Amino acid sequence: SGVELGWTDRITAVRAVPAAATAAPGAATATITQTAELISRNQRLRHLTLNGEHTFGNLKLDWTADASRVRYRTLGPESNLQMRIASVGAFAAILLSAFLHAEDAGLKDGSAFEARDTLDCGTDANADAAACLDGLKWTCAPFTVRCQPAEPGLGDWLMRFPTPFPSGDANNDLVAMEWYQARDEKGEPMRAPAVVVVHESGRGMVAGRIFARSLQAQGFHTFLIHLPGYGARTSAFTGDVKRMLPGLRQAIADVRRARDAVAALPLIDPARIALQGTSLGGFVAATVAGLDRGFDKSFILLAGGNLAEVLLHGERDAASMHRELTAAGITDAQIRELSQIIEPLRLAHRVDAARTWLFSGTMDEVVPPACSLAFAKAAKLVDGHHVELPVGHYTAALMLPAILKNIGDLLHGRAPAAPVQP
Repeated sequence: SGVELGWTDRITAVRAVPAAATAAPGAATATITQTAELISRNQRLRHLTLNGEHTFGNLKLDWTADASRVRYRTLGPESNLQMRIASVGAFAAILLSAFLHAEDAGLKDGSAFEARDTLDCGTDANADAAACLDGLKWTCAPFTVRCQPAEPGLGDWLMRFPTPFPSGDANNDLVAMEWYQARDEKGEPMRAPAVVVVHESGRGMVAGRIFARSLQAQGFHTFLIHLPGYGARTSAFTGDVKRMLPGLRQAIADVRRARDAVAALPLIDPARIALQGTSLGGFVAATVAGLDRGFDKSFILLAGGNLAEVLLHGERDAASMHRELTAAGITDAQIRELSQIIEPLRLAHRVDAARTWLFSGTMDEVVPPACSLAFAKAAKLVDGHHVELPVGHYTAALMLPAILKNIGDLLHGRAPAAPVQP
């Protein structure tokens, strides 16, 4: 519609099929498919996917390439969004090379994938929000995502990448994600949307893994990110409760960068990467959702706003954490001050209300219902996007099957079959 698009692409999937022996080797074509929502009303695109085919001899290759760094140049009144590849021989060589290495999607121990931050906080007229963003954002830069074997039963691969906010602890500063790959009916890894899952405060990350495995079973690549000091990031950082609240700043940055790490991987639909967080992970996800519109959709469970109120007045896990912080010499005033750095309510007005869902318990003994209501109100969540359940923080487990089915339906872009009910 009057613009020329330039881009950088990377072939992510190639499929070889027999072609008629008489097939004429000609120019390959690639059509540009819009796979992401428009960034703004001027029709600028966040991401493109190219699909095409090439025939030579008795072989036809169908291929898909992810396009990034989309550039625009105004043309005349019309332009045809179709690319014809002129250099058949050169392009065929590229395709053959990609095909020969595509069987396992390029994944093996030590595989490396180049990624780049896309964080775009923009500006905010609210002085407090602007100050919060200044404390959470970082300068975008390229980084590398590396593949390691997963521990038995903990996903297909363990992906590592550097944190944007180093703590000085080498192991903690290498973010870890358990990758549970989406698979087709034959059990083979397939191209699909993805979900970054942020776990709860428990060291076993039990709830996080339930979400990762259950959403994988519904056709999504899921990535359970290990927060600072957890899992593969266990280190001296882990046992120091004084680092807990400052560490959440690093956690927020890690989760946002995880979106770009996932987008750089094969088999991923980079235009459909969602975020899900539970309890502590829900507070992290709520703040990340206010940074920018990096994630396609966000699902927050048993969390909300006013983190300091949760730590000071919540029961069970929250009360236990409060006692640990007090024993370490952290005063209530310091808890309030440190919590403000990563407080979700400071950025809640920036959340995409139409693409964010909050699931809270009206009898939650850890996260007071008022904290969830405060976030829903500040984020101006639209009808049906704040699901209030008659459960507590732990009895919410009884609702997980219904919640997971609801989230899966929303991720697939269809209306949930039924509202979440007890």
